[in-house]
Amino acid sequence: MSQSIVKTTEQLNAQFEHMRELTRKKPINDWSDREALLNSLSAMLTENKKRFAEVISQDFGNRSQDETQFAEIFPSLQGIAHAKKHGKSWMKTRRVSISTFYRPAHNELQPQPLGLVGIMVPWNYPLFLAVGPMIDALTAGNRIMIKMSESAPLFAETFAEAVAEYFPSDVVSVAVGELDLAVAFSGLPFDHLLYTGSTNVGKQVMAAAAPNLTPVTLELGGKSPVVVLEDANLETVVNRIMMGKTLNAGQTCIAPDYVLIHSNLHSKFVKLAKEWMINHYPDIANNADYTRIINASQFKRVQGYLEKLPHEQLVPLTDIAANADTQFMPPVAVLNPAPDSEVMQNELFAPIIPLVHVNGVRDAVEFINSRPRPLALYIFGEDNSDIEYVRNYTVSGGVAINEVIMHVAQHELPFGGVGHSGMGAYHGQAGFERLSHMKPVFVQSKFNALNIMLPPYSDLFRKGLDFLSK
Repeated sequence: MSQSIVKTTEQLNAQFEHMRELTRKKPINDWSDREALLNSLSAMLTENKKRFAEVISQDFGNRSQDETQFAEIFPSLQGIAHAKKHGKSWMKTRRVSISTFYRPAHNELQPQPLGLVGIMVPWNYPLFLAVGPMIDALTAGNRIMIKMSESAPLFAETFAEAVAEYFPSDVVSVAVGELDLAVAFSGLPFDHLLYTGSTNVGKQVMAAAAPNLTPVTLELGGKSPVVVLEDANLETVVNRIMMGKTLNAGQTCIAPDYVLIHSNLHSKFVKLAKEWMINHYPDIANNADYTRIINASQFKRVQGYLEKLPHEQLVPLTDIAANADTQFMPPVAVLNPAPDSEVMQNELFAPIIPLVHVNGVRDAVEFINSRPRPLALYIFGEDNSDIEYVRNYTVSGGVAINEVIMHVAQHELPFGGVGHSGMGAYHGQAGFERLSHMKPVFVQSKFNALNIMLPPYSDLFRKGLDFLSK
């Protein structure tokens, strides 16, 4: 029997077999069916947005519900609207060019559903990072199985119940459970598996998928640098970096991770950052707008990074101390940490802001290129030649100029990593094509010009082939 909510490996395997069989017998090829599923997803979000925000906040011990509306629900609804506007045209068979030699035949690309797509969701944005891949998978005509994060259990249950209410169980099902269920999920022979999370776990997911030759999309994060050029407006720099570092308390895969900036500007940066915190988070310890670290384990991890640093390098940006009992962690600047320190080796996922001295744009680029390629890179400044230099001589999943994070909300742009920060990209048309089989089709005409190329091969044939090969 098909199940919308899966909680054991036995149920998981049975549901997988049932849904995969349906993908072979009843592919979702009509736009009207896909559009109806997108409408169901939109209705689910719209009618449950307050409830979703409340349970996410409970999982975090306090997560700004306004941030959930802004950073998860709003871009999800925008993504659905974008897919509904363009999906019908994306799914049409399209003509592509053909060499003159083969005319009057022609070439086509026919988008087809892959079949059954697996989606593994992290805890930091558990709604947006479930719904975003769902939009692309449904627009492409796929059936979906989702594994929710065990670190956000209240939302996982709530989301699973909502999916069961709004979707047929043989189109979307949700797995809710602990690590053993996630391991079993990653080992299933999906037609495509999309995982969002840490690089280390991403390696394990890819290894689990390999025996089945399951294609994977991995969104893995990493350390996203900020390059502050000499002509950058420092107030703008601080305003955008502090927004990116306090949003979800820095627990964002594309949060600005460290800042490459001349040491002459460190003290001014700190001064402006302290003023920014007073203006935007008054009474921060009791402020519902400021999110907590997700759990005690993550809090301990981050505190461990800070405790290993020399005291003189740490500059609190508020007068309130961190609180392990409530997982409250206010922003802290770290002045010139050693390159081999844990704050410079590990993805922070916290409101910690390392300020790293560089002596100009080439020094910054050299520093970035000495490290694994990041998911995002941020450039602040006005000199177009310096901006172009950073763009052209670094490789990252995405870039934002004089802004942070907002590139992820652009449905016209693909979102994805490169190297250690992931592989593959989705969102919008890129996501539709990633989760489709773009089937190449060669269509011969009634007049087949290739008939003149049949044996027995003559000198005329050879001369003609030599001419065409030039």
